[in-house]
Amino acid sequence: MFQQTQAYLVQLKALLQKHQLWQCEPISAEALNSSVPFCHDSMAFEQWLQFVFIEKMQHLITYNQPLPRNFAIAPMAQMTLINKSGGNEIIEVLTQLDALLGEPHE
Repeated sequence: MFQQTQAYLVQLKALLQKHQLWQCEPISAEALNSSVPFCHDSMAFEQWLQFVFIEKMQHLITYNQPLPRNFAIAPMAQMTLINKSGGNEIIEVLTQLDALLGEPHE
């Protein structure tokens, strides 16, 4: 599970970089303090993927912590990335990740 999740995270990061949706400079602490789902009031969805989702998932994998289960990120991606460069590729990776983490525990 960890290995496949890691592979999807690497793929996701590569796609964000390829389509120039990866931000080199850090995001502000204020933006990270949002309590709204996907921090949509303080950052773009691709920023949330980079600074919240990938970071948290990477931390869980590194420290061998339980991964979240039964969530759906792809629908939000479909709403926010549909007209952006690489949107369909990113949505596909997130759909696969949603499916992987939606499977019953081994």
